Amino acid sequence: MDTYIQNLLAERIGGKSFGKGTEIYKFEKIKRAKRAALAANPGIEIIDMGVGEPDEMAFPECVDALAAAAKKPENRSYADNGAAPFLEAAARWMKNVLGVDGINPAKQIVHSIGSKAALSILPACFINPGDVALMTTPGYEVFGTHSKFYGGEVYKLPLLEKNQFLPDLDSIPRDVLKRAKTLVLNYPNNPTGASATPEFFARVVEFAKKNNIVVIHDAAYAALVYEGRPLSFLATPGAVDVGVELHSMSKTFNMTGWRLGFVVGNELIVRAYADVKDYTDSGQFLAIQEACAYALDHPEITHKIAAKYGRRMDGLVSVLNKNGLSARKPKGSFFLYAKSPRSALGKDGKRVAFETAEAFSQWLISDKLISTVPWDDAGAYVRFSVTFSAPREADEKRVLAEVDRRLAGGDFIF
Repeated sequence: MDTYIQNLLAERIGGKSFGKGTEIYKFEKIKRAKRAALAANPGIEIIDMGVGEPDEMAFPECVDALAAAAKKPENRSYADNGAAPFLEAAARWMKNVLGVDGINPAKQIVHSIGSKAALSILPACFINPGDVALMTTPGYEVFGTHSKFYGGEVYKLPLLEKNQFLPDLDSIPRDVLKRAKTLVLNYPNNPTGASATPEFFARVVEFAKKNNIVVIHDAAYAALVYEGRPLSFLATPGAVDVGVELHSMSKTFNMTGWRLGFVVGNELIVRAYADVKDYTDSGQFLAIQEACAYALDHPEITHKIAAKYGRRMDGLVSVLNKNGLSARKPKGSFFLYAKSPRSALGKDGKRVAFETAEAFSQWLISDKLISTVPWDDAGAYVRFSVTFSAPREADEKRVLAEVDRRLAGGDFIF
């Protein structure tokens, strides 16, 4: 029986219908399928290639820096939007790693309690009822969800293989463009693993200026690249005039649970973000900011992380291609995006058809005990992640050999 509280719930989260839906969230389906697979196959490990976070702790020197900073009495207070050492280290990192010079840490950078927090706060700076947020799909939906909370709308730009998984900005209808306020991008991309190009970012700047649109580039994987120098949107001429970039310590330095990142770029956007943030949180623990400042001044940590995942990516690409699943190594990120087959041979020798990537992903869990993440938003694909648990290089080889063994004989048809 409903209580009066049910009638008071905000429409933005479902109102009177909140909690009554029967639809199961994609990641909950994956969890349930894994539990069922384990129950049906006791003692056999599930190879989890769906995890989207690092498989190791932060480097020992960063943990030591945190321990030392946590003992300082001056770090016990509220951080608010402060901690100049972290902001200054972030500006140095932008210059030394991404080649973006001239950033004023006092005016053009503010820390965030992770990228997710920044993406949830920024819509409050721009989105009014009826405004449109342009977002790529498939993708991380936090900015879009909060835009809807404020009465805005989301217009989705599909990421298609024929366009190298870059959005087609020319496809946006004119009536949508008139109401569009923001464009959210994410490169290297989750889930496709695709990377942007300098030419594409130049086109984005031109597009933003022509249509009076703010660009928000979620660059959580920016430094996690396997070839060449990391590419920042802010390295594009004119980019600081139209947007900001979000950076995260999570992927770059194995600090997922530390919850720290920063918003950098256009001074007015950063100031607006900081103002709203002041009414949202009291800042991340100053000791964490101090330890992360140390990490930012040691980019060789990221180089070691990227080398490990690059090695794993080479092995995974080889295994998937060997077994008939077309795969190509991305230039960055944890993720390998592979087209979902239409059918495969099961372990019982019978052919199984897949109408969606979700059906294929569920089959991989139940039949092969391999967990992936499906995406059916712009074609049927599954996302493999190279953050599977493997403490040593020998463990990596063992896991990949086991994936090879389990996929053998799948006879995938596309």
